Amino acid sequence: MVSVRAAVAAEAGLLTELALRSKAHWGYDEAFLASCRAELTVTAPELPTRRARVAAEGGRILGFTTLEGDPPEGEVGMCFVAPEAMGRGVGRLLFRAMLQEAASLGFRRLEIASDPHAEAFYLAMGAVRTGSTPSGSIPGRVLPVLSCQVV
Repeated sequence: MVSVRAAVAAEAGLLTELALRSKAHWGYDEAFLASCRAELTVTAPELPTRRARVAAEGGRILGFTTLEGDPPEGEVGMCFVAPEAMGRGVGRLLFRAMLQEAASLGFRRLEIASDPHAEAFYLAMGAVRTGSTPSGSIPGRVLPVLSCQVV
C-alpha cells in the first residue's frame, strides 16, 4: 500500500535522482538534464522548509512533492513520480495530500510552473492555466503556469 509521509534528510539524494529519472522519462537528452540538474537538486537542509513529502511503498520511494511559500499563496515547487510508478495513481495521491496540507496551513491558492508534459496532469487535478514563464534552467524555453485553488 502506498502511503505519504514527510521526507527525511537521508532521502535528499534519492529525491534528486528520482526527479531526474522522472524528467528523463519524457525523452529529454543528457544535455537538457544536465541543464536542469541544479534546479532539480534537493538538499537535506531544505526538506523541512520546502515541506517535502514522499509517496512510499514497501520502503521504496515512488514520488515526492514540495509545497513552498507562505500562506495564503504558495507554490507547487516539485512534483515527481518515478517512471516505473507512473499510471498507478501515485501523482494523484501526492497532489491530494499536498492540497490537504496546504489547506491545513492556510494556503488558498498554489501556483505551478509546469513542465509541458505535466500540464495535463495538473489540469486533471483541477488547476487552470493562467499564463507562462521562462524556464529557470533552459534559456528560451517557456513553461506553462497554472493555478490551483485550495479548498
